[in-house]
This record gives sequence, C-alpha cells and structure tokens, in this order.
Amino acid sequence: MSVSTAAADQSLCTPLPVLGRDVTVPLVTGGEVTYAALDYAASAPALQRVWDDVAAYAPYYGSVHRGAGYLSQLSTDLFENSRVTVAEFLGCREDDQVIFTRSTTDSLNLLAAVLPADCQVFVFETEHHASLLPWRDARVTYLNAPRTHEEAVQTLERALADRDPHGPALVCVTGASNVTGELWPVRELAAAAHAHGARIVLDAAQLAPHHPVDIQDLDVDWVAFSGHKLYAPFGSGVLAGRADWLQGAEPYLAGGGASRKVARRADGGVDVEWHDSAARHEAGSPNVIGVYSIASACKALTEAGFDSLVAREEYLIGKVREGLAAVPEVKVLSLFGDDAPRVGVLSFVVEGWNSSHFAAALSAEYGIGVRDGLFCAHPLVRTLLGSDPQTQGECGAPEAAPGEKSLNAIRVSFGAGTPDEHVERFVSAVKELVRNGAAWNYRTEGGRCVPAS
Repeated sequence: MSVSTAAADQSLCTPLPVLGRDVTVPLVTGGEVTYAALDYAASAPALQRVWDDVAAYAPYYGSVHRGAGYLSQLSTDLFENSRVTVAEFLGCREDDQVIFTRSTTDSLNLLAAVLPADCQVFVFETEHHASLLPWRDARVTYLNAPRTHEEAVQTLERALADRDPHGPALVCVTGASNVTGELWPVRELAAAAHAHGARIVLDAAQLAPHHPVDIQDLDVDWVAFSGHKLYAPFGSGVLAGRADWLQGAEPYLAGGGASRKVARRADGGVDVEWHDSAARHEAGSPNVIGVYSIASACKALTEAGFDSLVAREEYLIGKVREGLAAVPEVKVLSLFGDDAPRVGVLSFVVEGWNSSHFAAALSAEYGIGVRDGLFCAHPLVRTLLGSDPQTQGECGAPEAAPGEKSLNAIRVSFGAGTPDEHVERFVSAVKELVRNGAAWNYRTEGGRCVPAS
C-alpha cells in the first residue's frame, strides 16, 4: 500500500492511547521536546487501557489458587479468565493449553525442556536468540538465511527430507523478524513441517502486536509471545498450543502449584503427582498482574480491530520507507526485498556513520528513541551486513568511537500508539544528520556512544 492510498485509510484508526505519550525529554542543544518512542520492537509502551484495567484491579489483588478469602477467589477467577481471553485471542483449539511464562524467551525454553528424547530441532539462522538458543539438549539443524519466501520453504523441506523420519522433530520460526520487520510464510512452513511429520512453534513476539495470530488458521502447534511487546508491562509471556508434550514431561519448575499431591514414602523419600493442566508448568505464585495486563491488551487490540491497526501501520511504514529512500546514504536491511510485507520494524545503516553515534544523536539532539546494535539476532545482522558470520559481537552497541566503522545497525520500530509526528520527526532528523552532521560532540563510555560533556 502506498502512502497516498493508505492516507485515505488512516482515519479508520487513530493512534491508541499509550503511557508516556506526553513525556518531555531534554535536548543537549537546549530546551525540551516530547519524546518520540520508536523502539516498540524492544518494549512497547503500555496501552492506557491496560494501565487503567490494572489500576482498577490492584486494590483487589490476592493470592491465586491458594486462598479461600474473597480477594483470593476474585484474583483466581481473573487469572483463569485471562487464560480464556488469551486462548480466544490466539484462536486456540479446544484441547490446547495456555501457559503463562515470563517472556517469549521463557516460553521457548519451557518448550525446549519438554521435548521428547532424541528430538531434532530445525531453526533458521535468522531467528532472535530467544528462539535460536534454547535447544541445547536437542539435535539442532541451523538453516541458512533464505532470500525469498519460496527459498525458506524449500530449504526447510530439504532439511526435513534428510532427517530420520521416525524420530520427533520440531521447527521453530519467527512470524515477523525483529531486525527487518519482514513477515515470514508461516502457513507454508507449517504445511511443510507437518508433511514431514514434524511439529512447529511460532515465535510471535514481533507478529502478535501488529497482526492477528490464529493457531488454527496458521496450523502451528505452538505460539510464544511476550506481554511487554504487546503493550502489556509487568513481565509475563505466553506459550500456547498442543498439550501432549507438555503433559508428558517433568514440570519446567518443581514446586507449589505444579504438584497435585505430595506424600512421604516409607523409605523417607517423596512421591509427587503432578498436574496435567497448564499448572504443571506454572509453579510458584503467578504474576497475576502481568497475566491480567496481557489479557487486557488482547481485548484492547481486538476491539480496536486489526484491519484498522494494520492499515494505519502500513501508512506509517510507507512514510518511513519513502523518507529513507530519499537519502542515498541510507541502506535499509532486508532479506526478502523492498516489496516484502512487513510490520513496523526497519533496520538500516548510514554510510559514513557509526550506527551507535547516529542513534545517540537522534536521542540527544531530537528526542527520538531508537535501538542500535545487533538486536540479539547476531547471525542475521551479520548476514545482512555481509560480514564474517564468525565475527564476535554484543547485543548492545560495540566498542566503537563516533566515526569508526562498527558491526551494528540502527532499528526504528513503531505500532498502534505511534502518532504521525514521531515518524515525521524521525525522517526529518535522519535527513538533517546526514546532510549537516551532528550538532554535538560524542564519546564512547561503557560501550555506549554518549554526548560529550
């Protein structure tokens, strides 16, 4: 969708109210400006609706599953109703389980812990570390970065065809890249996995805040995502999907809540009967406020309507892409090409600039918050930058002074709460910095590029 076409549709959805939309920050050049939060891919600001719902519940907070009192019963109902809300948001099947975790990383580590013996895992090198690294106890096949959707499916099919057809297998794939924002062919990859007797888990951390995610429509076995990217703070995540591997494994954590019955044996040991429900992997006192915030965000996004949210986001993506395309020194990173569909996440490098220096100038001189570094997706960023895949790097900014070449990029990301002005200010700032250079001096301190005092 072009900017002009999308402009006619943007009236379908105004930016959703988020916390921090009126926060002002100081500029090194003097004065203050309203902060432009353009780092949604790291953590999105909380929706005002979510914050209001949590504030209304907070006085009624009580222990979940552990008390006979009114507040405990109310909190337990709220917690379990939140599970139902998330299941509906994801289009779960009747026998799927929704397990609450701390994050996408926690969810995928949980799934890795319950894999059957001798399970083989297939994962593209393009994944975020949350889905690239948890499979330490499994046989892992890392797949090279594809350059088209068709190549992604063909690469997976070839790898699956070469595996032992009698053992369990799992494919892990992202729905939208946290580096390029590009959408992956999840439905086609799921079909390929199932055709070869494998299961598939979808890392929806970057997809769920921007597009509807339906387990049945995509035909995936599990979905994992984080609340803090879905406009819901307080450190909760979700793993939802098939129950059999979850029920057949030892609990992810052993403790209260996961156990149905515990008894001493005559020999002095302990016999434990574990729950078969989602509680099996939710030991300890749950993060009820975090869980409720996820449910509230799910409701808010559903009520706003993803058709309208997607239309407005495509309008913003068009503004950013057109603005960056007008600057020859800017190179936008992409796997699948300029026309590939994407969410509101774009990474780029600027000729003649250290990316950390550029990001620091955007913050200090324009009040714009973006991300620089390797985005915890080191193999992907190295591939996109054409560097040696063996090169060492850090999740944050590497040790490189302003003007020095560095192995990192700049990422701008936005979503349902982003006003036009933030995107317009960003595009204008990029053009001014490239044309005029930074107005301030910067130095490296603790691995970060910061304004010199």
